Amino acid sequence: MKSAVLVIDMQCALFKPMPPPGDADAVIARINALTARARRTGVPVVFIQHQTATEPMRAGSAGWNLVPALAVEATDLRLDKTTPDAFLHTGLQAMLHAHAIDRLVVCGYASEFCVDTTVRRAAAHGYPVTLVADAHTTHDKPHASAARIRAHENATLPAISSFGVRIQALPATEIVFG
Repeated sequence: MKSAVLVIDMQCALFKPMPPPGDADAVIARINALTARARRTGVPVVFIQHQTATEPMRAGSAGWNLVPALAVEATDLRLDKTTPDAFLHTGLQAMLHAHAIDRLVVCGYASEFCVDTTVRRAAAHGYPVTLVADAHTTHDKPHASAARIRAHENATLPAISSFGVRIQALPATEIVFG
């Protein structure tokens, strides 16, 4: 199977509020290590950025930019989105077809919104998905900490079998390309 890595919404405006998302520095480091391994084996890396019509997520604005600590290469693919679903009203499906992708590896921000929605939609499109269990994050919420939300997503998404494809959650170091 040919994979692609989707890195979702790792943008300045989402990482600027204090306190930062849970485990933010370690998540960025894991994403950087994962995407470096992917590139070495010819696996496309797609950076997906959320945009709105106004600040702080207006396309091209400082808040819309990817966090500076993220390792981005000129060969990486880019995609903008306007909803939590990276497939809805975007060219993601066409991009994946153009690169003959049939498996997705997903990481990024926010675990319970854009990551969750994109994983479910990918599975609905028939893509087996690997959720990078330790490379997605969110902010603490009144009802649960970022760590609990991440753990919930890591347990819940792989339990879904009705799409007919496998969703698994693996730590970044256990993901093998090629």
